[in-house]
Amino acid sequence: MKLIEALIKPFKLDEVKDALVDMGVHGMTVTEVKGFGRQKGNREVYRGAEYTTDFVPKVKIEVFAPDKLVPRVVETITRSAKTGSVGDGKILVADISSVVRIRTGEMGESAL
Repeated sequence: MKLIEALIKPFKLDEVKDALVDMGVHGMTVTEVKGFGRQKGNREVYRGAEYTTDFVPKVKIEVFAPDKLVPRVVETITRSAKTGSVGDGKILVADISSVVRIRTGEMGESAL
């Protein structure tokens, strides 16, 4: 089992969600986050004054998936979230040693 975390541009959320649901992903967690990478924030002009936004708004999607689905999930997120410009985001994949569904006590992949 894997935890797939994707940091994407906020306006791509619906497109990514729809693509994941279409491929059979049954659940995800979405969090609004802020951060910066290579783009190092944004320069904007408001009423003639220039200012820098240090942290860029992003959306973090978390999906649990069985090992066999991970390549398809990563490919789907990549295809759906890509704009081709700086700041498209990152996808991280981490091993999960165990999962327990609180309501039923199910463990492992059946708890997903």
